[in-house]
Amino acid sequence: MMNKNEMEAIHTLLASPKKIAIIPHRNPDGDAMGSTLALYHTFLQLGHKAVVVAPNEFPDFLNWLPGADTVRVFETQKKTCETLINEADIVFTLDFNALHRTGEQMENFLKTLTEKLFIMIDHHQLPDTYAKYTFSDTGYGSTCEMVYTFLTGLGYADLINKTVATCIYTGIVTDSGSFRFPLTTSTTHRVVADLIDRGVENSKIHNLLFDTSSYNRLQLLGRGLQNLKLLPEYKTSYITLSQDELDQFHYEKGDTEGIVNYGLSIKGIDFTAIFIENKEEGIVKISFRSQGGFDVNQFAREHFNGGGHINAAGGKSFLPLDETIQQFIAILASEKTT
Repeated sequence: MMNKNEMEAIHTLLASPKKIAIIPHRNPDGDAMGSTLALYHTFLQLGHKAVVVAPNEFPDFLNWLPGADTVRVFETQKKTCETLINEADIVFTLDFNALHRTGEQMENFLKTLTEKLFIMIDHHQLPDTYAKYTFSDTGYGSTCEMVYTFLTGLGYADLINKTVATCIYTGIVTDSGSFRFPLTTSTTHRVVADLIDRGVENSKIHNLLFDTSSYNRLQLLGRGLQNLKLLPEYKTSYITLSQDELDQFHYEKGDTEGIVNYGLSIKGIDFTAIFIENKEEGIVKISFRSQGGFDVNQFAREHFNGGGHINAAGGKSFLPLDETIQQFIAILASEKTT
């Protein structure tokens, strides 16, 4: 947690009405949207003028989140969003710790705001130093759990109403893999118990998050599983999805969410990846997952322009899909022999 002096300084800042911009990372997930909207609803109660500015569109399966319809999108509303951020007294950045995670367009703009007061709340490794106040802790399984700690630490526990609690719960349940990932602690469960006491409809939220798939999404999942390959000598599996396959099943944002985890459900596999071709951006988007001691954050940083957590990270490749796979296998082979 931040030290006492920092928390007191932030409490003083928030004691009078401010204009506040709240920013998640590009391609925001449940934790990014849940944490930003939780702060948004809290700040409205305190009399602030708050706005969530997402770098790009978020997945449809998060559209039900309270306040989702108020979110501004930087890459489609650039001038409006630049004005909102320029006018903000405080800019919160949530669920990322390096400005490049907002994408090239937004990063270039944010880098010009050298005098702006930034506050970072994030649980990834190796935070950058752009923020005046930083709450960074890799011991948390989600930024949403950190937001709960942050709000209660500021003395705002009474403001965590059903709306705020719903947003926080969403990020905790998605980033914890429905409470099965290693960073799900006894504290996590105590936080969730408190959120349920505050009115969270946990079963309903789970249905909204995980039981609203389209037929096309399930067909795409089937194709991904058909494409699953095993490299037993490296205790590794991987899945590929080409642009043609995405197009065939009418891919929509969020349709590939969670597919990577299937590769880790195979007995004897400790490391898995999914490679998703994006011809519009000219990249192959990669997600890595591991169990045990294999550090996919380090692997992604060293080889695939990415990063994240020890057991969950992302990256990208500028090579064609087939060459990216060849590179991936070559790296595994070289690391086995060293």
